[in-house]
Amino acid sequence: MQEQLARVNKAAWETKAYQAWVRHHGTPNELAQKLQMDPRHPLRYWLKYMGNPSGKKVLNLLGSHGRKVICLALLGADVTVVDISEENRLYANEVATAAGVKLNYICSDVLNIPNEENLGKFDIVLMEFGILHYFTDLRSIFSVVSRRLGSNGRLMLTDFHPFARTWMKTINLQDPTGIYFDDNIKEREIAFAQLLPEEERSELGKVLTRSWTVGDIITSVAAEGLCIRTFEEIRNAQDPSFPEFYTLIADKLDVQLTPLFGLTHGLR
Repeated sequence: MQEQLARVNKAAWETKAYQAWVRHHGTPNELAQKLQMDPRHPLRYWLKYMGNPSGKKVLNLLGSHGRKVICLALLGADVTVVDISEENRLYANEVATAAGVKLNYICSDVLNIPNEENLGKFDIVLMEFGILHYFTDLRSIFSVVSRRLGSNGRLMLTDFHPFARTWMKTINLQDPTGIYFDDNIKEREIAFAQLLPEEERSELGKVLTRSWTVGDIITSVAAEGLCIRTFEEIRNAQDPSFPEFYTLIADKLDVQLTPLFGLTHGLR
């Protein structure tokens, strides 16, 4: 099923994504100028967990238009993006060139990165905003994270809060389901559709997604040997009584985990 999701979602993300980013962020030259003026603001969720990015090796999985890692590169990091969309890669590379920074952008399904081992180890794996719903099995993606992190490397994951996804209607979350434990694969409008004129949206493909609970996310991260350091819930700006995002920080530690269930198997 994951292979079908990847095929459908790749096709959707390679239709008018470049145009959407130009309409929203400006031309690559315009965005590059904005990022050069203030590279820290787009990184506000993560710098407190990262310290000085200079000299750090960062992998951004499902990095889309590359805006976050281009900011990291402007602050001295060595950055790599893996994303499924050629249109995303085109826009990101043009922004990076205009900003005068080096960006290694690999257009690939993150679960099937060609010669993945050749990427080496990273200090930080960054994953951000609207990503986990593209996977039918979270352990598969966090396994990639674990393999690519060096010893004491850090996962920084920020995404839409599962509770908000279920109960809130916001600019980013348009169709709350009302069912927190809904695990069905659903066809949805692609994220950048709202950035395009109404008359162009009919040309866009749909994406296939699957929702996850907080427990699913935390358990899957921990199951891949990553030590969860914090799960920060970020309030919705319009209604602070609800969370809209979360940031999960987890570190790669050199420890051998004992089986969670095997030690008591067969006991009554």
